[in-house]
Amino acid sequence: MFKALAVAGLAAIGWAAAGSAQAAVTVIGGGLAEACSKAALAGENDVKFQDLCTQALETEFMNARDRAGTYVNRGVLKLRRAAYPAARKDFDKAMKIKPDMGEAYVNRGATLIGQRDYAASLTDINRGLELGVGEPAKAYYNRALAHEGLDDMKSAYYDYQKAVAISPDWAAPREQLTRFSVSRR
Repeated sequence: MFKALAVAGLAAIGWAAAGSAQAAVTVIGGGLAEACSKAALAGENDVKFQDLCTQALETEFMNARDRAGTYVNRGVLKLRRAAYPAARKDFDKAMKIKPDMGEAYVNRGATLIGQRDYAASLTDINRGLELGVGEPAKAYYNRALAHEGLDDMKSAYYDYQKAVAISPDWAAPREQLTRFSVSRR
């Protein structure tokens, strides 16, 4: 059995209100941890789904990857409700269990974007990309938000472009690119 790892994105920044960037991996095996991951996959944000994750963590036997993935999924559910410190704690727990889980870093970066700590978010998102994530387009989208928060419009533009190149059917980065005009000097 493996757990879903959701990569959350933020459009918590007023000028970047393009919706969230969330992705997850399919879960096999049943149980509360699977219900938790399905909620993360489905974009749920009701606290009752977070409680399913907590029950899974407290009662189900899981290998390290599944336990870390369940912390990531619970963190994603908290992130969707803008509970940034609580979500960050879950991503930190996931990293302690599985330090090579890129999704935990990218999601922690998303919490930092929500808290407007853009420089720190770049460190986490870059580490997540180095480790590898299931949906890198969403990591590039989050990184673009962080660059915009730091007024680095050129880097933001290139990251939105990268997100579109990886996931051309995803509307959020395409919509962000419409705000840019490019000129040669």
